[in-house]
This record gives sequence, structure tokens and C-alpha cells, in this order.
Amino acid sequence: MSTKPTPRVRLPANAKKDEIIEIKTLISHEMESGQRRDGAGNVIPRKIINKVTAAFNGKVFFEADWHPAISANPYQAFFYKASESGEFTFTWKDDDGSEYVAKNKLSVA
Repeated sequence: MSTKPTPRVRLPANAKKDEIIEIKTLISHEMESGQRRDGAGNVIPRKIINKVTAAFNGKVFFEADWHPAISANPYQAFFYKASESGEFTFTWKDDDGSEYVAKNKLSVA
């Protein structure tokens, strides 16, 4: 892969108490399935994001397992009920053990 995977997250910075907010995530990643061959006929090793987690103030509230059928640059959206101010931590785990993390704050009034 030519560039380091880049995680991006979009969510509102502010919300009203108990408001349902949408969280949109995307990570730039080639998601190599391990089923293709290079020009010399060698199998290109599998390298995919295999787990995505989202936590708020340290408590995981969303978790997904991804498999080779997920497209390159995968997008994931989900909802969260904003009950208090705090910080989101989003983590993408790669086959090689790498982790990519993004953090966003939320202020609840």
C-alpha cells in the first residue's frame, strides 16, 4: 500500500440532551483480500481492516467485524443517543496488528 490508512469521522460537535446523532466514518485503505496476484503471479498478501470499534468516554457502544468482501476505503455510519458531554474514540484494527484511531469531542447541553 502506498499511503498510510487515514481515518475520517463526521459527527456534530454539539447536541441536545438525548438527541440521536448520526456518526459517519470512512478510512482510506486498500482492503487487499489476499485473493489477487501481482504481475509475477505471486499472491498479494491479505491486508484488511478486520474490526471497527466506537467508544464514548471509554465505553464501547459499537463494534463491527469486517471481512475480505468489504470494499476499499470502507464507510460505516451509525447512530448514538447523546446523553452527556465527552469524547468518542474510533479504532480500526488491521490484519497486521496496526491500529488507526480518531477522536472527536461532543458537547451536550
